[in-house]
Amino acid sequence: MPNYSYRAQSPGGKVVTGTMLAADENDLHERLKNSELMLLSSKDVAKSQTYKRLKDTSLAEYARQIGTLVRSGITLVRALEILSDDESITPYERKIYGEVRHQVTQGVPLSDAMENLNGVFPPLIVNMFRAAETSGGLDHTALRVANQYTKDAQLTAKVKSATTYPKILAGLIVIVVSIIFGFVMPQFDSLFASMESLPPTTEIMMAISDFVKSYWYALIIGAGVLYLAFYFLKKIPKVLFFVDKIKIKMPKFGKLFKIIYTARFCRTLSSLYSSGIPIITSLGIARNTIGNAYIEKQFDQVIADTQAGHNLSDALAKVDGFTLKLMSAIKVGEESGSLDDMLETTADDLEFESERAISQMVAYLEPAMIVVMAVIVGFIMISVIQPIYQSYSQIGAA
Repeated sequence: MPNYSYRAQSPGGKVVTGTMLAADENDLHERLKNSELMLLSSKDVAKSQTYKRLKDTSLAEYARQIGTLVRSGITLVRALEILSDDESITPYERKIYGEVRHQVTQGVPLSDAMENLNGVFPPLIVNMFRAAETSGGLDHTALRVANQYTKDAQLTAKVKSATTYPKILAGLIVIVVSIIFGFVMPQFDSLFASMESLPPTTEIMMAISDFVKSYWYALIIGAGVLYLAFYFLKKIPKVLFFVDKIKIKMPKFGKLFKIIYTARFCRTLSSLYSSGIPIITSLGIARNTIGNAYIEKQFDQVIADTQAGHNLSDALAKVDGFTLKLMSAIKVGEESGSLDDMLETTADDLEFESERAISQMVAYLEPAMIVVMAVIVGFIMISVIQPIYQSYSQIGAA
């Protein structure tokens, strides 16, 4: 139920302002009329404000606190109040939790209050809380959600940590090459100018050096333009679809990406299905957590096949981008009647494999970048030494 901010007029002509939950503006008008107020203007609070999604770590802590406090017998309103008063949270989180508490105290279900905040809470946590409110197991579901987002945050942190060193190496390559071409190579201009002829590699190096020395500002501007172009191109759905498709088709890396995407999907589907959410709804939510547009697009057919009565394992077998282990595990779960347990076990196995996949990706990247740096520096050194060596040879022969 939306929360409206309103301006209204009392019978005495006094203008009053406030907020009130109502189904729509007509409902708001009737509610104010019952309070002897005439509605002047209104605005949906959620739609008039810009919210950003909470981080996985914040979502994990939010769900863990809700689950722990409710399990200990504390009322939901009091639990939200304790969350809002926590000194360790950010002002933005305090504002969000306060708004959720305000709506809950007015009789709005917790899941609806979270959904009313336009994207602050992702569909995964909203739907799991909604299912828990129906079944009466909010504490258990909240702790399961906390575990889900904790694992997601840990995986994201491992990816960032693993890619830090390759990023540093890439930056060093750019810096070293820039220094060589911009400052070191120009020192040899007078020496090479006195020589009758230069090897082709040396001429190429000197031409590049002259360009870097004369137009360094153009290179910086060009790099900035390329970065912005790449950033905005990724926002175009067709480009993102194409890039994500290439990711899973790459030699070596493609298999590793598939493991990471499969682990992400399996954990989310396991959490949703185990909470009592219908499989079709679970698939619709889980598809948005994969992180690959090419795979997510294929779920239109997966959902259609599942709705038509096909086995989930058969529907997912058509998806290009998942490992075969997922389909085999789901098939066993369907045959044994323990799909939820099988999904959870498979999610744990795939998460372990995804961690190994990240380590392997870094193991491939680090030596490759070191080799690239060595080749560049070696080629430059040869280009400098070769004409000097030729010059000495000519002097010796003379």
